[in-house]
Amino acid sequence: MAPLISFDNATKVFGTGERAVRAVDQVTLDIETGEIFGVIGYSGAGKSTLVRLVNALGESELRKLRGDIGMIFQQFNLMSARTVAGNVAFPLKVAGWSRQRRAERVAELLDYVGIADKARSYPGQLSGGQKQRVGIARALATSPSILLADEATSALDPDTTQDVLALLRRVNRDLGVTVVVITHEMDVIRSIAHRVAVMEAGRVVEHGPVYDVFAAPRERATHRFVASTLRDRPTPETLERLRHRHPGRMITVGIREGGGSGTDVTAALRAHAVDGTIVYGGISEIDERPFGSLTLELAGTDAAIDELIAQLRRTTDVDDLGTAAVPA
Repeated sequence: MAPLISFDNATKVFGTGERAVRAVDQVTLDIETGEIFGVIGYSGAGKSTLVRLVNALGESELRKLRGDIGMIFQQFNLMSARTVAGNVAFPLKVAGWSRQRRAERVAELLDYVGIADKARSYPGQLSGGQKQRVGIARALATSPSILLADEATSALDPDTTQDVLALLRRVNRDLGVTVVVITHEMDVIRSIAHRVAVMEAGRVVEHGPVYDVFAAPRERATHRFVASTLRDRPTPETLERLRHRHPGRMITVGIREGGGSGTDVTAALRAHAVDGTIVYGGISEIDERPFGSLTLELAGTDAAIDELIAQLRRTTDVDDLGTAAVPA
């Protein structure tokens, strides 16, 4: 099956001459029908510009396509003078739906997103999470096959964020809508996306299944996202504090599906007669699969510890941090 969205060496330049900025720089990327695809990057990476290129068609072409693409925004973009029902009905009115059909569709959507009781309220009377539910209902009004979510949870608190992400997962599962999520928050990608593209300076530097990209990151930008979210590896300052309390040799072991699990580490310690004490770490899940790392202080002969590290490195990444006296 052909991709639903395909970028082929896509480039977008703002300005001319010396002031020209390549916001999107030679991006080639496919998004498949029915998936939740995440685009992650820090501010200025070009992620929002990339996704807005999906709408970059000539006026006549865009008019035909517009009903097939819904979009939700960070700041909701609701019309303050219209009720909740009026906001959701607006794209249907533009599309020429009759009053009765509009009313039926609005009632159906507000019930689906869980705010049927707010139909006559105005945006100023709603919480952030309720406003975003209105935004999602409005985006779904014309039954689009694509939903673009641009930083849709950035203005929400953590609990409300999870509620909105759960709703987007339901939209994808129940309605078969392809969802493209643009964000700078790895927790959002980890919670919802099937595949992800990491952007930096207008380019896609890494992409693939979410677990593969974040459990074994190759690029600096991806490492930064993993470190900022999971905080499973000690910073240099934390490591110095750990060395004062733990003078023995320390290692950090990656925990991954198919290698480096807690069971693997325990078995390796026993096989090489080495004692290990966990002094730092964190393990999380992506797609119900574990990833993270554990930092251990080891007690045993240097030869036994070297053999232990060699065994673990056959299946996962291991950083040998040395000892307090001879740090590595």
